[in-house]
Amino acid sequence: MGGPFWERRDAGAWTVPKGEYEPDEPAWDAAHREFREELGLEPPDGEAVPLGEVRQANGKIVTAWAIEADLDPATVVPGTFEMEWPKGSGRLKEFPELSRVEWFGLDRARAVIVKAQTEFLDRLEEHLG
Repeated sequence: MGGPFWERRDAGAWTVPKGEYEPDEPAWDAAHREFREELGLEPPDGEAVPLGEVRQANGKIVTAWAIEADLDPATVVPGTFEMEWPKGSGRLKEFPELSRVEWFGLDRARAVIVKAQTEFLDRLEEHLG
């Protein structure tokens, strides 16, 4: 995740690209849009493995897919967002959507991903069987 709250955190601070969408926008289309917005790259082509949905602690429902592809983290150009920082200052500051992009093995990913999203890793591991 990006922004000042997450830049020095590791455990529980990693996530799949995600975002909100309207009920009339298909989840698959939203996933592609969010991938482009957050990583600054086109989503990879390939067979999509549906990983289903999870409900995070904040109540947000996240739907994910996995696609086998090569992605060089050095090519990522994250989108940005604005927020008041420092909080209460009245000043808006721009931050990258993502602080870092890395590849992890499943064990390391389980240690750092948002807790609810570990279910995606379990489903992916089951698929890879």
